[in-house]
Amino acid sequence: MDYKALADYLFPDVKDTPEDIDRRFPERQLPAGANVTRIGPSPTGFVHLGNLYNAIIGERIAHQSQGVFYLRIEDTDNKREVEGAVETVINAMDYFGVHFDEGATAQGDNGSYGPYRQRQRKDIYHVFAKLLTERGLAYPCFMTAEEIEAVREQQTANKENPGVYGKYAKCRDLTLDEIKANIEAGKEWVLRFRGQETGETIAVEDAIRGKLEMPRNNMDFVLLKSDGIPTYHFAHVIDDHFMRSTHVIRGEEWISSLPMHVELFNTLGWKQPVYCHTATLMKIDEETGGKRKLSKRKDPELALSYYQQEGISRDAIW
Repeated sequence: MDYKALADYLFPDVKDTPEDIDRRFPERQLPAGANVTRIGPSPTGFVHLGNLYNAIIGERIAHQSQGVFYLRIEDTDNKREVEGAVETVINAMDYFGVHFDEGATAQGDNGSYGPYRQRQRKDIYHVFAKLLTERGLAYPCFMTAEEIEAVREQQTANKENPGVYGKYAKCRDLTLDEIKANIEAGKEWVLRFRGQETGETIAVEDAIRGKLEMPRNNMDFVLLKSDGIPTYHFAHVIDDHFMRSTHVIRGEEWISSLPMHVELFNTLGWKQPVYCHTATLMKIDEETGGKRKLSKRKDPELALSYYQQEGISRDAIW
């Protein structure tokens, strides 16, 4: 396969190089030991207690070290986007005394490392999608939802890990002519990372949990969706590198995805930020008496608007 020809075919409009992007977003000039943190909510209109919990941690880590705390809007899922959601996030955080040094605002962007809305950073992501394709580390996949579901059913029956990888990655070895024919026939495609089955493990030092060890990524996970917009896995790696984040504070539900993120940082030759995976917010279930995760559907107190509407002091929440 001529991977350079494939990259040029898939991304004909990409003229910038990785070096161009690096020059656009230079290292921040901050005091020694200063930390850069962020929150990256989706613009769904619903701001919950977990957002505030992680925002308070991020704000303290940044400001106690004379660093920077910024707001990035992770709007890669436009189907769930709600008009006015950015204002909702900013107003909620302001009510609880959490203030940003830069990032998305109701009027636009404030800062030199934007855009701070991921859908506006599409050209940046495509530079690195093209780079990975040129290196033979990414490929277009034409598998339909039905095909992927059939694979999942087969894997379940065989008691195998679910996902697109190895022999189940049906589009891994398509020729350039086959790829062109599929695209010219109007078939939708996503760009997948080419995972490696090595049997190796990785170790990550989590600032909260200590050393985490897990198998190295072997999945052909999606980098770009069919509309050319990245997944969280791809976008946050690029954004945190070029926004120069030093720490990433997020919920423990992302631990299982860590091998993919480590793989991308290593592949792109970037230093990964310090990951801080916080505990899930729990409550005692009134019916069972047992612990369970706070639920958007069952628990009105998960929404930050609940505390504002009830007139509960922000000091009580802190």
